[in-house]
This record gives sequence, C-alpha cells and structure tokens, in this order.
Amino acid sequence: MIVVGVDPGLVATGYGVIQASGTASKIIEAGVVRTEKADPLERRVLRIYNEISDVIAEFKPAALAVEELYSHYEHPMTATLMGHARGVMFLAAAEKDVPVYSYAATRIKKALTGSGSAGKAQVQRMVQKLLGVSTPIQPDHVTDALAAALCHANMFHRGKMLGSFPAGTGG
Repeated sequence: MIVVGVDPGLVATGYGVIQASGTASKIIEAGVVRTEKADPLERRVLRIYNEISDVIAEFKPAALAVEELYSHYEHPMTATLMGHARGVMFLAAAEKDVPVYSYAATRIKKALTGSGSAGKAQVQRMVQKLLGVSTPIQPDHVTDALAAALCHANMFHRGKMLGSFPAGTGG
C-alpha cells in the first residue's frame, strides 16, 4: 500500500511517500513544497495544491495522511492559515478519489514511539529506524510527513489484523 503523508504549512509543506507492506515500510520519495512569504495567499495555496496534486497523480496512493489541525488559542490566525494549506490537500486528494485520514499529533507520536508526548528527536529517530534510513531525515517538515504516513500504515495494518478495516476499503 502506498501512503502519502503531508505536513501542511504555508511556507513549507513537507510530504513523504512510503510503500507499506505489513509492518515493513520503505520511503519512495520525500520533499518540501516551498512558497514565498511575499506572495499573495491565493498564489501560495495554488502552488501547494499543484505540487501535492502532482505527487498524488504520480504515486497513486491508497491514502493521504495528515496531522490534525492544532493551534494554541493565543494564535488563532495560525490555525486559520494552516487550514488553507490543509484544505487544498484535501481537495487534491478528493479529485483523485484518495481518502484522507487525519491523526492527532499525539496519536502519530504514540504510533511510532509508544508515547504521545515524545519529542521531535525521538520521533525523528523512529522514522529513520522504521524506514531503514541511515542518516537523519531533514527538514522536520519531511520527518513529520513521513511520521503521518507511517502512523496511517500502522493503524491500517492493525485495523486489518483486528478486522476494523475491510480489505480494499482503505479504512
């Protein structure tokens, strides 16, 4: 099963494509979609949409995994801006009939490390280990995207084993 994980952001959107088979996963491609802060919002989300659409079209994933939106109440504008980036990813996936799965950051951390409060370094080490990569994956946006994809692969595998996901439904 191919899964695309995405770490949405208006300046830098990380993405990671993995091939998961049972409990084994390997990285196929990963990267960052960068936008210019000076560009108008509509240009920035269009670039994100186009590049994520291209990734979906090229790899034809069974699922797109994203982290749920979270923002401190002191910074509501951050959540609003992140929502724009996240929304175009949902649109890109929907156009290609790819189901989208959202996971809380704590769920992703727990799926990879066993602890929902794991730090970035611990998550990075587990992503590296689970994908059999010898060097740390950079930047953090890519690590976070790959973590979301691995979380989904793990949840899907466990769900199939427990009978929660009927075969072929994607969840």
